[in-house]
Amino acid sequence: MPHLQFEINKKLKKNCKQKFIAFIEESFSKIMQTGTDHIAITLRELEKENISLGRVHKNDTLCLMNLDIRSGRSKKQKIELVKTFMHGVEKFLKINKNNQYITFTNHKGIEFNFYEKSLSDWVKSEKDRY
Repeated sequence: MPHLQFEINKKLKKNCKQKFIAFIEESFSKIMQTGTDHIAITLRELEKENISLGRVHKNDTLCLMNLDIRSGRSKKQKIELVKTFMHGVEKFLKINKNNQYITFTNHKGIEFNFYEKSLSDWVKSEKDRY
C-alpha cells in the first residue's frame, strides 16, 4: 500500500484537490503497474512558515513529496514517477518544478497493512491483484 504524501504551503480549492488526487492515483497505478484500491494519498496544506526547501525563496510556494512504496520498483519507474508527479504538481497545484522535492522510502510488502491482510512483495504486472 503506497503512501504518497504531499506537503504544500498554500491553500487549495476542493475541486483542485480532487483532480490532483485522481491524477496521482491514476499515474501511480499506470507507472508502477498496480491497482488503485490500496493507494493511500495525503495532501497537507501548511502555513508558509511551516515548510522550507533551501533553494526556494522564502515567499514562494513549494511542495515536498515523500513516497513510501514497496521495494522492487525499477529506477526507470521511479524516474518516470518523479517527472510525472512534478508535472502534475505544477499543472494542478501551480507550484514551479524548481520548488519541488521528492524522496522515496522503499518497504517490503509486509510493512503495508489493511485490517484483513498485509500486502505481498511487489511483482511486475500485478495490476489486477489489488
